[in-house]
Amino acid sequence: MALQETHSGLLGRHRWLLWTAGIVAGVVVLASFMSHGDVVPVQAATVERSTIRSVISTNGKVEPLHNFEAHAPVGTTVKRLLVKEGDHVKRGQLLLRLDDAEARSEAARALAQLRASQAEISAIQSGGNREEVLTLQAQLAKARTARDTAERTLEALEHLQQQGAASSGEVALARDQVKSSNADLLLLEQKQKDRYSRPEIVQVQSQQSQAQAAYAAAQDVLSQLNIRAPFDGVVYSLPVHQGAYVNSGDLVLQAADLSRVLVRAFVDEPDVGRLMPGQLIEVTWDAMPGRRWQSEITNIPATVKLHGTRNVGETTCAVDNRDFALLPNVNVSVTIVTEEHRDVLTVPREAVRSDAGKIYVYQIVNDQLQRRDIETSVSNLTQVEVTGGIQVNAAVALTSLNSKPLHDGLAVRVIH
Repeated sequence: MALQETHSGLLGRHRWLLWTAGIVAGVVVLASFMSHGDVVPVQAATVERSTIRSVISTNGKVEPLHNFEAHAPVGTTVKRLLVKEGDHVKRGQLLLRLDDAEARSEAARALAQLRASQAEISAIQSGGNREEVLTLQAQLAKARTARDTAERTLEALEHLQQQGAASSGEVALARDQVKSSNADLLLLEQKQKDRYSRPEIVQVQSQQSQAQAAYAAAQDVLSQLNIRAPFDGVVYSLPVHQGAYVNSGDLVLQAADLSRVLVRAFVDEPDVGRLMPGQLIEVTWDAMPGRRWQSEITNIPATVKLHGTRNVGETTCAVDNRDFALLPNVNVSVTIVTEEHRDVLTVPREAVRSDAGKIYVYQIVNDQLQRRDIETSVSNLTQVEVTGGIQVNAAVALTSLNSKPLHDGLAVRVIH
């Protein structure tokens, strides 16, 4: 029994060795057959008509095209939130209220100062306050009456002097009285005209300007404490909660019109020179496989800047986003089509060779390589456009399968 088991094991091992030897022999025979007569096995491709694109592949970022940011104008608390992130809002809609009690008090103080300065300006323009104006008017009336009386008295005495009924001393005294009353009247008239000195007027005018500016600032703060949508859009950031305290300048809300968004593409420095306005841009987002957005370049980079570890130029395009699928600040993949030629002859890039400035391919004719110098145009990572030197449907060699170098006149066998 043990002898039979040993015999069976030996037969199994011999059978395995025979199979291995057969496979090795087959490979040797096939290689010998394929290399017989220096026939080299090659892979080949056909010259065909197709569309070829030259592209720049890079990354980009989505930004709002029309963006609105609301910041706290002063340190205060969030009194009421009327929206949440993702809400669609209409122009003029109240979105958020900040506590405005202190701001209202400040506005009231500023208004009081403004009214006081306006009263002072009015007093300057009218010659004083109401009591001062009435008192001065009474003094002027009294002074005019005194002057008129003195002039009539002088006239009468001069008439009497001509008749010998009045002395020259009485006439001289009357003349002095007229001069004195005129002087008093002139002084009061000058006082009415120049009630305030020039420095006083300048000071009051300056106070009025300051009061107006303070009141305008207070009103502006009040308007910013009640935040309204400046246009139809979507609230996409709301970094505060009701009752929270915010410092002056803190961001409290961001909204945007997301029906059209801006895609900012970061193009590596060597490719910047290939950019032109109007070139096609295709945008994809990993979060939505199979979805593609198209647009055109709207501007070319004006400078190159450091972006992470890369030197890049930034180009932008506006993308239709009516379904609001693209979100602000997401990272996207960008393909820029710098050239596109349709219905042209193309060959795989690995079929194209160059030597001493000449570009050529190896055409396969009757199982033999024939060098064909060609003219090319657009190329990309996989294809080259051929503009002359070879015809459509021609077979061209790509590479040998046994690592032997290809050359003109070489006998080959195409392996599919």
